[in-house]
Order: sequence, then C-alpha cells, then structure tokens
Amino acid sequence: MKTYSTKASEIKRQWHTIDASGKILGKIATEAARLLMGKHKPIFSRHLDSGDFVVITNAEKVRVTGNKSQQKLYYRHSGYPGGLKSISLEKLSQTEPTRVIEYAVKGMLPKNRLRDGMMKRLKVYVGEAHPHPAKTKARTKGAEN
Repeated sequence: MKTYSTKASEIKRQWHTIDASGKILGKIATEAARLLMGKHKPIFSRHLDSGDFVVITNAEKVRVTGNKSQQKLYYRHSGYPGGLKSISLEKLSQTEPTRVIEYAVKGMLPKNRLRDGMMKRLKVYVGEAHPHPAKTKARTKGAEN
C-alpha cells in the first residue's frame, strides 16, 4: 500500500466564523489556530498550508481570566538603543482590540515560512458586521466558553 501525499491542488479552503463575545481569549485563539493550520482536515500535513479562512467577530468583547488585563504586557523594539516599548493588554484592547486576538493566534501558529500565509487568512473585526457574510459558516464547536 502506498503512502498518501496531499498535493497543493487538492486543498479546498472553507470559511469559518467565530463569535468572540464573552469567550476566553486563549480558547478562541486555539480554535482559530487549529482551523488556520488545517488540523481539522483528514488531509493535514505539516509541510503544506492546508488551512481554512477564519473570521472572528466581536473582538472587543473577548474575556481574559485572572489579572491578565493589567499584568500581561506586549513588547516591541524600535531597533535603537533603549527602544523597548510595552503596552498592557487592557490598554491595547481599548485602542486596538483586533490586535489582541491576532497576537494570541500568531503565537499559537508554527514558527516557520507557512505562518505568514496562515495569518493572511485570519480576519478579525470589531462588532458583528464583516464583509464576508456569503462565504462564512458559523463555528460553534470547540470555541464555546
């Protein structure tokens, strides 16, 4: 019996919608990362980007547990000496709530050349409205509280 190898032409991409209102950030991020990688498909292989499109709505209503909103910090560096900057989760979720989910999902994806392509298929929106309504189907399994 021969080993089956998935070809890039056989990959069919679907659209999934996850409603983030009242749900925990980590649980939403793990479900989105699993869909983006394609681990839910029987044709999954690590060397191919076989994942689907993921639309996350109501990004501003995501929850975190404990004191993470005050204690969790996101760092970036300008490249210059003394250029380390940080922002708390609470402040980032007030100014750019979509970034909080994007950072969480990006950290759960594989650190290789496929990650940029996977991140391009992640769409995060504030509020219920998004420009992909005809393509998406609601996702309830796995992303509930």
